[in-house]
Amino acid sequence: MNPLNESPHRRYNALTGDWVIVSPHRTQRPWQGQVERLAPGRSPSYDASCYLCPGNERAGGHRNPSYTSTFVFDNDFAALLPHTQSFDFECGLLRARSEQGLCRVLCFSPDHSLTVSRMSDAALALVAAEWGRQFTELSSIPFVRTVQIFENRGQMMGASNPHPHCQIWATESIPFEHTREFETQQAHLRQHGACLLCTYLTQETAAAERIVCENDSFVALVPFWAVWPFETLLLPRRHTGSLDQLSANEQLDLANLMRRLTTRYDNLFESPFPYTMGFHQRPAGGGEHPHVHMHAHYYPPLLRSATVRKFMVGFEMLGGPARDITPESAASRLRACGETHFLDAPGA
Repeated sequence: MNPLNESPHRRYNALTGDWVIVSPHRTQRPWQGQVERLAPGRSPSYDASCYLCPGNERAGGHRNPSYTSTFVFDNDFAALLPHTQSFDFECGLLRARSEQGLCRVLCFSPDHSLTVSRMSDAALALVAAEWGRQFTELSSIPFVRTVQIFENRGQMMGASNPHPHCQIWATESIPFEHTREFETQQAHLRQHGACLLCTYLTQETAAAERIVCENDSFVALVPFWAVWPFETLLLPRRHTGSLDQLSANEQLDLANLMRRLTTRYDNLFESPFPYTMGFHQRPAGGGEHPHVHMHAHYYPPLLRSATVRKFMVGFEMLGGPARDITPESAASRLRACGETHFLDAPGA
C-alpha cells in the first residue's frame, strides 16, 4: 500500500514553504451531486458589443485599431497608476504606502471566438513574443520591480469579457507570492548550489506520474503539492529567468504546450474550462537573479464537473488548504483527456 494514495497526510510545497493536507480516502465517499457539462456555445468571430474587438470603441472612449494580430493597450480603468503621489503612513499597527504601477491589456487575437485551446501554435507564439517585449519594456521603467502577466478565463474566474486576452501589471513592489518563491529558491541555491525548480523538474521527469504533457522546451505537470484539484505548473526545461529570454523556438514550444494543456482542460468535462494562469519571473530592473526559474501557475477551480467547483471554506480559510483528489490522480485524468479538442471530435 502506498500511503500517499491511501492515507491522510500533508505535503510540503518546496516553492513556497507551505503545507497542504491531502485526504485521498475521502474520494471513496458517495457523491450525490450532479455531474454536468455546459453547452459550449459558439461565439462569433466579431462581436459589435465587445470592447476588445478590432475597430470597436472601448468603455473608456478610446477606439481600437483594426488590428490583425496581437494588440496591447493601457487599461482604461487601471488598478494602479504611474504618477501616484508618494506617501508613507504609519500609526501604531496601521501602515500604508503608496504604490505606483502600470496596467495593460493584451488581446491575443482579433478573433472574438477563440480561446488559447483553439488558437494555432503560430498565433500563440506571437503572444509569447509580445509577453517578452512587454517584460523588457516595463522592466526598464525605473520604479517597476515586478511584471505580472496573468489570464483569467471564464466568468467563474471573474473574466468580464470572453475575447481572448490577458492582463499585465507592472508594480512598484514585489508581491507577496513572488517574494515567498524568491526566498525559497534563493535559500535552496545557497544551500545546495543548484536551482530549486531545475532540481524539482529532474525529479518529476524521472517519476513521470504527475507529468501531463511535454515537448522539447517545456513540461506541464500537476505539482506534488497542488492545492486546487487540477492545478498545474508549466516549467521551461532550460534554466530561464523571464519570458524575454526565450528563443523563437522556445516561444513556439511554449505556445504548443499551452494549447495542448488547455485543450486537455476543456476535454476534461467537455466544456470551456475556467482558470487563472500567471507567470512568475525574475524581478524587474536588472541585476543577477540566478535562483529564479521562470514558470507559470494554472489554478482552475473545477472539482467534479463543469458546474461543481472547489470552495476554500471552513478549515481551509481558518487553517490551511486541503484536497481530496491526489495530484497523481489529477494528472492521470488530464493525461487521459487527449489533445484533440472535443469541439473538433467527429460528430461534434
